[in-house]
Amino acid sequence: LGPSHHPPSRRCLLSKCTSYRSPLGDLPICKDTYASLNETGKFDEMERDVDEAEHSLEMHLPYICKVMEGKAFTLVPIMVGSLSPVVEAEYGELLKHYIDDPANLFVVSSDFCHWGKRFNYTFYDKQCGPIHKSIEALDYAGMEIIERQDIAGFTNYLHDYSNTICGRHPIGILLNIIMKCQTVMGVKFVRYEQSSKCTCMKDSSVSYASAVIYCTDAV
Repeated sequence: LGPSHHPPSRRCLLSKCTSYRSPLGDLPICKDTYASLNETGKFDEMERDVDEAEHSLEMHLPYICKVMEGKAFTLVPIMVGSLSPVVEAEYGELLKHYIDDPANLFVVSSDFCHWGKRFNYTFYDKQCGPIHKSIEALDYAGMEIIERQDIAGFTNYLHDYSNTICGRHPIGILLNIIMKCQTVMGVKFVRYEQSSKCTCMKDSSVSYASAVIYCTDAV
């Protein structure tokens, strides 16, 4: 699941391609799963130029290739449009049974705060100290809500702070999948970084965070 950075859409979209190419090899797209998803009538198709321009899915391909090296696998790329919480819940319901299958692995693409005038976002809580510490506190507040799997809390957080998290809608779908599936899942953030440490209003940065989803009975 990756967010759309280009044409606006109120739905999720599937690729017209039969495979994706990466520096480490080609990744075949699962025709059967795509056919099942298309049958629901809930998905549109990406135009080729849109697919090629979108980086949110593409940037994960080399890592998937490396992790799956030597194993047979297929890819199910889904580009997520700008969805309401109600529609995120609908896609969560539609996709929930896939996460219950241990043969499937979900990869959700997102970053966190885009801070600076060039991003039109300069929220700063001076009580936190330097700007980069305010950004960190803001991001960690959202990460803690995600770890709690609090769907309504995440929606309210986005409404209250407008944090510029590109993958907020894929994350919303994921939280709904976890809530609706039969498997009991946990979410844990394992790393957080900022592209630079902002100290003045002329600075800018992008935050990045990594989380794992796991079966709680496997811990």
